[in-house]
Amino acid sequence: MKHLDEYRDGRVARALLDQIRAAVTRPWVLMEVCGGQTHSIVRHGIDQLLPASLELVHGPGCPVCVTPLEMIDKAHAIAQRPEVIFCSFGDMLRVPGSRGDLLTLKGHGADIRVVYAPLDCLRIARDNPDRKVVFFAIGFETTAPANALAVHRAKLEGVANFSMLVSHVLVPPAMTSILQSAQNRVQGFLGPGHVCTVMGFAEYEPIAAAYRVPIVITGFEPVDLLHGILMAVKQLESGRHEVENQYRRLLGRDGNPAARALIFEVFETVDRKWRGIGSIPKSGYRLRHEYRAHDAERLFEVEDVRTNEPTICISGQILRGLKKPHDCPAFGTACTPQHPLGATMVSSEGACAAYHSYRRHLGEAAR
Repeated sequence: MKHLDEYRDGRVARALLDQIRAAVTRPWVLMEVCGGQTHSIVRHGIDQLLPASLELVHGPGCPVCVTPLEMIDKAHAIAQRPEVIFCSFGDMLRVPGSRGDLLTLKGHGADIRVVYAPLDCLRIARDNPDRKVVFFAIGFETTAPANALAVHRAKLEGVANFSMLVSHVLVPPAMTSILQSAQNRVQGFLGPGHVCTVMGFAEYEPIAAAYRVPIVITGFEPVDLLHGILMAVKQLESGRHEVENQYRRLLGRDGNPAARALIFEVFETVDRKWRGIGSIPKSGYRLRHEYRAHDAERLFEVEDVRTNEPTICISGQILRGLKKPHDCPAFGTACTPQHPLGATMVSSEGACAAYHSYRRHLGEAAR
């Protein structure tokens, strides 16, 4: 707790805010990429403490939020089959598909189980050789090593009744997509600390150079975030555009080489759809051909499921930093955590859920 308290120290936070106010001389727009950062920013009111000319917008860094509707429907189609034990992390159970959610299916008799690690599913598959056990593998690069390990072990041990429905997405292509948009407002990024503990941050350097934007990899505590904001503002004010590492206590430029090697052995890069955004080239993982025997999408023949997004939900504009949750006409009324219209309201890391939890649905506080 002592180590954690250092990054929640009010005196340090106030000093950083004073430095940010002194450094800002013109309007700037920064995007925090990670949903965990969004939650911390809203929880601590960091965005409301900054100078009025410095705006934070919220990026597509919540893995639950960006899992496309059609992938949820594929999960439902598989989970309803009587021979299937469908395993998922708990935060996916209430994400709405086009006809309800996994929790509703469970209430109707589907064998849907919450697990805490993909290796738990491998144990379930060993214990139930007459059933087909499917794990719903979502997430960014952060969760990819554990998922890759489970598939690797299944193949090595010959656990033929274990498969994985893969919906992995990657951060750098999403950032590039945002910067390439004609509507883009983002001038700098707070990069995802947890992703970079796995992947490192070398792959962000070409993005910073090509689009002339500073990228500061930060942690998730208030002092981390304020320090990262200060570093990004100093770059913007001086005309620099580099990748800097604020999160040095946990990561280096190369990340975790062993974890990366396992990812690249099991997965290959493909185009991937993002909920509310659409398809982004080379922005996701799928299982390599060598692991096709554990590919649930192929085994259960759900590759061709296609679903249209609801028109009332503006999550795509929120995830690209174009709008805030309170700009949505359904926010806090037709769309609430109890009755969500989209995944950004369901996930604990979603911007809409964070705004609702910390009473932003009552209106933006005066800045």
